[in-house]
Amino acid sequence: MADRRDHWSCADFRFFPHSIRLRYALIVGIVLLVVLTVIGIFVDGWIRSTIDNDVFHDTRRAAFSWADAMRPGHIPPTESVRHVDYLQLVDDQGRVTAANPAAAGKPPLSTVRPPADDRLLDLSVHPSWSDSRILVTVFRLSPQASSTVWSGRPHFVYAGVAQPSGLGDHLVEVGIGAAILLGSAAGAWATWLLVGRTLRPVRAISDKMGEATARDLSLRVPTPPGNDEIAHLARNSNRYLERLEEAVSYQRRFASTASHELRSPVAALHTQLDEALLYPQEVDPRETIETALHTTERFQAILDDLLAYTRIIETRVSAGEPLNLPALLQEEISSLSFGRPILLKATCRPTVLGARVQLAGVLRNLLTNAQRHAHSRVEVTVACAGEQAVVTVQDDGDGIAPEDRERVFEPFVRLAEGRRLDPGGGGLGLALCHEMVNAHHGSLTIEDSPKGARFVLRLPLLDRPREPVQP
Repeated sequence: MADRRDHWSCADFRFFPHSIRLRYALIVGIVLLVVLTVIGIFVDGWIRSTIDNDVFHDTRRAAFSWADAMRPGHIPPTESVRHVDYLQLVDDQGRVTAANPAAAGKPPLSTVRPPADDRLLDLSVHPSWSDSRILVTVFRLSPQASSTVWSGRPHFVYAGVAQPSGLGDHLVEVGIGAAILLGSAAGAWATWLLVGRTLRPVRAISDKMGEATARDLSLRVPTPPGNDEIAHLARNSNRYLERLEEAVSYQRRFASTASHELRSPVAALHTQLDEALLYPQEVDPRETIETALHTTERFQAILDDLLAYTRIIETRVSAGEPLNLPALLQEEISSLSFGRPILLKATCRPTVLGARVQLAGVLRNLLTNAQRHAHSRVEVTVACAGEQAVVTVQDDGDGIAPEDRERVFEPFVRLAEGRRLDPGGGGLGLALCHEMVNAHHGSLTIEDSPKGARFVLRLPLLDRPREPVQP
């Protein structure tokens, strides 16, 4: 049964218009057809009722005026009565005793007679001798008039007017129906044009987006004027394409740089093993194995940094834990038992929300980097500034040039001093720190200092509202 229902639903959807333009035009046309049909029915009824009321007003007036002019032995001439087509006086036996020329020699307009307590009656009849319907007013003469003029025998006055040709031939309905169809078609056509004009920029955006390829992300969709939803869509699409182009370009640069960094240890390992095979008598096997092992360790360190860096970029977590920043710093300083001395000074004890392992790794990397480049000592300060905790790591080394202070946070960027002091490094340490701090809604920058490098880490305090922490 479920398969059969799915089959029918797919079939119904297949016959439903896929074009939004056609769909809206059909919907508007159908709605207008229904609404205008209902309105047309009321209009037709109102027209008929109005015309009937006007006709019956004339027939009543004619019947009353003719009856009032009757006297004993005298029936006024029918020529004195206007605004009616047919006029008859009928006795209680159904005989026409007087009539105007149009109704003379014809049977009574109707056999219907009003009762004594309701002497006036309006009706519509279609006699056999007439091609159209006739609107008739039947007036029963009063008992006093009947007794005075006809010795108490009741008489009836029939006044009739042929129904207007427009009503009898249903021309009104035909006209209303034509107006309904024309109005519905005009509404559907106007909707077709309006929706087509509205969706024209969307079509242009769609066609342009379809041209985007992985090789060329520089294209941008056309932006229509104005500030409506389509203009917002175009601007957001262009911003998305810009971010996509930046992300793809960054990934390409990252892959190229990573390949270059990995190529060096691989080439070194290949050279060492190749020499051992080509010159087995001259190369010490143990020394070759030890050198190759050292190379593979550097190779593994680079891979570990790459995995950690990509994991930081791609992974998201929902929450961290409250961390006492000075205590965490003290733990990391205590674990560094070698290198230049580190002096810690805290003017407050801020608590931040974060992942302990990751923030500890950031602090350890900053402390190790400062020890490596310091000449005599490293100074670390902890302070509170507004809604942020500020950690400053200051060494007294040679420092970092202003033009390199942004570049050192890029993956695999290593300055000459860094390559000299740490030839086995991969250049991902500061990039990892930068991404981890950004994931914790903080910032890591290098600021001016009289001597050495001054790294400033800012993290939001725990009592400040924030988004979920990323690792």
